[in-house]
Amino acid sequence: MKKFRFQWGAFLMFIAYGGLFFLLFGRLLFIQITGEAEGKALASLAEAKYARESVLTADRGRILDRNGELIASDTLSYRLVAVLDETLSDKNVIRHVDDSERTAEILAKYIPMDKADLIKRITRTEEDIKKNIRKQVEFGKAGNEVSHETVLAIKEELAERDEKLPGILFLEEKKRFYPNGVFASYLVGFAQKELDENNQFKTVGKMGLEATYDKELTGTDGKVEFQSDKWGFTLPKSEKAVVPAQDGFDIKLTIDKTIQNFVEDAMYEIEQEYAPKKMLAIVADPETGAIVAMSQRPAFDPATREGLTSNWLNEAVENTIEPGSTLKIFTLAAAIEENKWNPNAYFKSGQYTLYDRTIRDHNRTGWGTITYLEGFQRSSNVSMAYLLEKIGDRTFIDYINRFGFGKKTEIDLPNEATGTILDHYPSERLTTSYGQGSTVTPIQMIQAATAIANDGVMMKPYVISEIKNPNTGEIIESKKPVKKESPISKATAEQVREVLATTVTAEGGTGRRFALDGYTLAGKTGTAEIPSGRGGYLSGHGNYLYSFIGMAPAEDPQLITYIIVQQPKLKPGEIGSDPVAKLFKSVMESSLKYMNIVPDGEEPIEAPKIGDYTKQDVSEARTELEKMGYTPVIIGEGGPVLVQYPENGAKLAKDSVVLLKTEGETTLPSFKGWSKKMVLSFKMLTGLDIRIVGDGYVTEQSLSPGIIVSTKEPVVIHLQHPAEIYKQGTELEDDEETIIGG
Repeated sequence: MKKFRFQWGAFLMFIAYGGLFFLLFGRLLFIQITGEAEGKALASLAEAKYARESVLTADRGRILDRNGELIASDTLSYRLVAVLDETLSDKNVIRHVDDSERTAEILAKYIPMDKADLIKRITRTEEDIKKNIRKQVEFGKAGNEVSHETVLAIKEELAERDEKLPGILFLEEKKRFYPNGVFASYLVGFAQKELDENNQFKTVGKMGLEATYDKELTGTDGKVEFQSDKWGFTLPKSEKAVVPAQDGFDIKLTIDKTIQNFVEDAMYEIEQEYAPKKMLAIVADPETGAIVAMSQRPAFDPATREGLTSNWLNEAVENTIEPGSTLKIFTLAAAIEENKWNPNAYFKSGQYTLYDRTIRDHNRTGWGTITYLEGFQRSSNVSMAYLLEKIGDRTFIDYINRFGFGKKTEIDLPNEATGTILDHYPSERLTTSYGQGSTVTPIQMIQAATAIANDGVMMKPYVISEIKNPNTGEIIESKKPVKKESPISKATAEQVREVLATTVTAEGGTGRRFALDGYTLAGKTGTAEIPSGRGGYLSGHGNYLYSFIGMAPAEDPQLITYIIVQQPKLKPGEIGSDPVAKLFKSVMESSLKYMNIVPDGEEPIEAPKIGDYTKQDVSEARTELEKMGYTPVIIGEGGPVLVQYPENGAKLAKDSVVLLKTEGETTLPSFKGWSKKMVLSFKMLTGLDIRIVGDGYVTEQSLSPGIIVSTKEPVVIHLQHPAEIYKQGTELEDDEETIIGG
């Protein structure tokens, strides 16, 4: 009976396990046939397992000049990554670093790490494999922000040797690009990468406009969701869900890049010759208050921060100075407006005593008894003291307030200082009349000078012209010129300009060395003492703040330029206004010519207008254009002209390029010497993938002239400013992700 029960139990066990086996077998067979498990498709489970999300990085907004020329933008750079995990490779494709020695030898030529350190970085030890670590490594600072040139140079060397570098990846990233080097650096500022709360790198404005408008410039990243295999490669036929990135807003400035470059070039020359402790230059449009150039020294390169000191102040707005004799302009304006100015009346120059305070002219003994006009031309402090008596010191301070001194101009820049107008004692009002004691900001001087240049109408200074959403084309903010209360009448402004013009033309005028070639000029020099920080002022040859504020042409000023040079190293026989004059004249003459303001005695030359060549046979159009002195460039294979650029009626100087689009494939021209505007026009007409690096005029291109190119083939164009020293570069190329040897 026991034996029978034992066999029965075994039989039951056999039935149970056998049934389970057949059940599992049947289930597996069902899954194989249907592709489902528990009502869920296995393919869906696999897709969920290998679902990936890729970030679409938004571009930080661009900073542009008044003409749309680039000042700051995001550009493509690369991050170096080495894959060390052997399991990612198979017999068909090697995806990891398989030769550390050779890989390190090549990389050491192009990134700032020596071969030994590279070998150590890219060699995976037995201990690493055992602990399942260091499957992929990066290279710190040496492998970040790798340039296009470096990536291309590595690829070219490998191509020449018919080699590959498996396991080495250059991943696309964004880098803030400042194509102009030292260019309005304290105005523009800089942005740099920082780790955010999610441990992701993000570009953040740290100084200047980059910091002030960081919120507006910062975009919103998008994403792409897709399916990939275990190595991260996209699965065939997988669908992508895309949330587009929203780029940051573009900010267009009132700065004119050409005039700004005139300023930067001139300041560089003065810096090399005189090594001043500080310099400042502001150029403004008096009719609108728009700042068209603003720079200072010391300066720095926003891309590298080279030259950046502990001083982060924009001196034009955030710092105050004792202006010296340039403030006499506004003492004169008050006297004329109050009908207290008689240019032909006489006074005794040399010294003036008020209570226990004696002031002297800059030559100590004066020029004897002279007219008030001559006194102003010679920049006599004593003449201002006598004028102050006539005006009344309280009335004078009222005019100083009307001209905007002692309060913010409300320019669209941060941390604006107010300055201090000393008004407690008569002696303070006296010294203020000739620009000593009280303090002002350079931007206040510009604002006040607009009233003189603009027939009594004072204009609020500004640097932001427009803020635009590049994703939608919507104008977020558009700035218009703002008039402030007029401190003086039109008649007074005209008379002040006439007097200021005589400081440049009169025999004893302090502004004689500032005279412009071909243009009339109204202006005033200034020499201010510099506080020592110990209760007094510095002394000694050259230990002053030298300045000049001028407007031209004098009859109808188109520009105001204010120059400050502090403590230059003067040569024997030189005076402080020498470096100021060199800087001022260089900037003003170049700017006026650039603006097509015709010099005195010259007739304006009218540029000829281009005709309409559309629908005309391209060969005929080319012949006509060449006869007129133009350089026609044909886009396409010939036949009738479909589109031309510039369009019919445009004024065009001789030797200019004219683009003529026809049917057919595009043959690449030689872009050498083309302006950026012409390259962009060519890109627009052809639809080619043209990538522009730098600014100014074309120096080189990645593909040779004469070849036929398609819209899928990138063409990289290098531009440089004419003032830059030409450096032989390497042609560039752009890919979404470059895998060396992959």
